[in-house]
Amino acid sequence: MDPKGFATSQAGRPAPRWSVGSSSSMHYSSFVNSLASLTPLPLEKPAVSPRRAYITVAVLCYINLLNYMERYTIAGVLSEIQKFFVISDSTSGLLQTVFICSFLLLAPLFGYLGDRYNRKYIMIGGLCVWLATAAGSSFVTPSHFWLLVLLRALVGIGEASYSTIAPTIIGDLFVGGRRSIVICVFYIFIPVGSGLGYITGAGCATLTGDWRWALRITPIMGVFGLIFLVLLCPNPPRGAAETHGQGVSAQTSYLEDIKYLLRNKSYMWSTSGVTALAFLTGALAFWMPTFLSRAQVIQKLREQCTTAQCDSTDSYIFGAVTLVTGILGGILGTGCSRWFRDKVPNADPLICAVGMLGSAPCLFITIFVASSNIPTTYVFIFIGELFLSLNWAVLADMLLYIVVPTRRSSAEALQITVGHLLGDAGSPFLLGTISDAINKSKTEQTNTDWNFHSLKYSLVICPFVAMLGGLFFFMTSLHITEDRKAAQQFVQGEETLPPQAPAPEPPVEISNRSNE
Repeated sequence: MDPKGFATSQAGRPAPRWSVGSSSSMHYSSFVNSLASLTPLPLEKPAVSPRRAYITVAVLCYINLLNYMERYTIAGVLSEIQKFFVISDSTSGLLQTVFICSFLLLAPLFGYLGDRYNRKYIMIGGLCVWLATAAGSSFVTPSHFWLLVLLRALVGIGEASYSTIAPTIIGDLFVGGRRSIVICVFYIFIPVGSGLGYITGAGCATLTGDWRWALRITPIMGVFGLIFLVLLCPNPPRGAAETHGQGVSAQTSYLEDIKYLLRNKSYMWSTSGVTALAFLTGALAFWMPTFLSRAQVIQKLREQCTTAQCDSTDSYIFGAVTLVTGILGGILGTGCSRWFRDKVPNADPLICAVGMLGSAPCLFITIFVASSNIPTTYVFIFIGELFLSLNWAVLADMLLYIVVPTRRSSAEALQITVGHLLGDAGSPFLLGTISDAINKSKTEQTNTDWNFHSLKYSLVICPFVAMLGGLFFFMTSLHITEDRKAAQQFVQGEETLPPQAPAPEPPVEISNRSNE
């Protein structure tokens, strides 16, 4: 037995061994030792063959694209939906709120399952629910708006199962620089899918003359994603990329997982930053096309929409801007991260802070220039979204290296839950409610003017949320070096306990040496 408590072979090298506890919940020391027994150093080697790993990533990216296309198709045809169901701004904002609430409430469940059971089967089940409910929402009649709300809530089941698990599979296929690049590609499909959601939604509505066809295109494409997922994707061992393909396992209670994450300061501060980012993206994605359309009515550039089929030009343009800035921002953010990470250990959260703080003045200018100059408005929307898009891939990569492998699904789930609960679950509804309240207080004014101005004043919240998010990421930068080192030490077996954990009873250790 060596001084650190590792069983050693006759050659003096640490021998593989397992910790046996008296309960289903392992102590922290046995959890760490079980990781350490598998590998002394993290190696840049995928868990499966490189060809299959990249095919898996391609399938996961395709499904991620469809997830975000479907999520923002509603925003692309929001004006048509409001006319079809005869609903106000606050009521239409409820469509996004119930979806996000379902998403965030179920994310912890799928995070728990994803750390313990076959992740591929969980995603297949969730995707089946997503396909059925997304397609079903396109057949709701005008007198059954409540059914559309219910189906939008059920769509969240599929996205919760996928979003909490897919990034952890990528984390188990790649490590180091390759992981950063692949994660960047995966997360680029968030803004790309969002942008295509506006474009395909508005395009289908225009081509068919019926907005409901916009809700059918992604389920049709999703059938192919389900087939690819079943036939082509593996379920790699957890932590395989860090352990030379062998993987790690630990039986820990969910309460222990949560306590571990709550003690991780950089994880908690970055989750606060993600919440601010989610608030912004949710509010802007849902309301910006409508805001721009109303701005053009104010400038007499077009007539106010009074029919079920409205001009979708703003959805096309905003979708294209979101798509382009998502690609450029993801590449730029990942490039800056790889360039500065070796020189500045806390570069990743600082990049995120710059992205949030840089977007604030752009959003402020966008809101107040829209009533007078549409081209200038689009320029600042482009710059503001470019700043925000710096964060997506960097945040995902950051979570994977500050959390130990067997708790990553839970970490993803908790971050999704908090981020959506306090972020985009309420931001569309909140802004719609404020807009309605301002509009009602100005009954003596013309309805067209205050449809625009009320929404404009409600959007002023967004720049302040961006500045708050920048502060959260700056706080993350103060702790990330320490927390990243701690996560590496767990895998490498250099540390036996996380900070502030009480000393447990030593586990019984069994060596696999033949002479024992």
